[in-house]
Amino acid sequence: MNSCILGIETSCDETSAAVISNGTVLSSIVSSQAVHEQFGGVVPELASRAHIRLIIPIVEQALQKAGVQKENINGVAVTAGPGLVGALLVGLNFGKGLAQALEIPLVGINHVEGHIYGNFLANPGIPFPHLTLVVSGGHTQLVLMSGHFSYKVIGRSRDDAVGEAFDKGAKMLGLGYPGGPLIDQDAQEGNANFHHFPRAYLKGSNFDFSYSGLKTALMIFLQTKDREYITTQMKNICASYQQAAVEVLVRKTVTAARQYNANSVGVVGGVAANSLLRSWLHMEMESIGIPFYLPPLIYCTDNAAMIACAGEERIKRGMASKLDINAYPSWQLDDKQ
Repeated sequence: MNSCILGIETSCDETSAAVISNGTVLSSIVSSQAVHEQFGGVVPELASRAHIRLIIPIVEQALQKAGVQKENINGVAVTAGPGLVGALLVGLNFGKGLAQALEIPLVGINHVEGHIYGNFLANPGIPFPHLTLVVSGGHTQLVLMSGHFSYKVIGRSRDDAVGEAFDKGAKMLGLGYPGGPLIDQDAQEGNANFHHFPRAYLKGSNFDFSYSGLKTALMIFLQTKDREYITTQMKNICASYQQAAVEVLVRKTVTAARQYNANSVGVVGGVAANSLLRSWLHMEMESIGIPFYLPPLIYCTDNAAMIACAGEERIKRGMASKLDINAYPSWQLDDKQ
């Protein structure tokens, strides 16, 4: 059966719409909100207002680029959480109205699930059991999938996510926002052995993560240095900080893949664009003979194509949502909604 799914993503500061048909992306439009850069982070009220202004033209642009009339859509997939509640409601209510008007299925998608399916969109046929390292702005998780939509979260962040550690670290260094790409850029020309920042592995054989200590260690380090020193050594500091953040991700992912006998491993989310993480995990998985899957960079950051992909798979299985579905700002992947 031919499908034509409209995806909508408004969980944070990107307004995005995409159209996919039978796993093929016909269009993917992402509008990022530059207004937050001056504040060093996302301002929820400003994000919501921008989504209200952009949602209609972005959806219309996605349909036009796909060469599809809205009457030809047979499903709407929209992010229902987690995220900023005001931002989520803009996309969710628009999707509800469109689905009701067209009398087609609506499916609310967990944002983390969307990231996971961004990898399936780029790499169809990933074998199960599949272990995914989810590293987006507010999430650091290890998720084991025994099959489609069967999730077991075996590890999650107990405080700051790695993406937050990068953004907050970049702010302390005076690099700007978003911080991850800026730290990565400087780190590529720095010496990762310049300074040893702590690695939080936590006690016991668990797969949880903690990045508050790393962030605090950077703050203490910078307090002992003057601005000239920090500027001169910026690339080395970034390389050392990035090494500490990424090493824990890699070590825990490798250990979990072995312990749970994973047939494949993937990494998704905004931090999956980090060059050190991508190359290091690829090397480790190659050495132990486990297939490793990465989405292209365009599907690492927030986008509606990944939401549409998850929605298409759910709609195929008759897993539509009710029209009274709410926004769930703290929706965990293994929660039942």
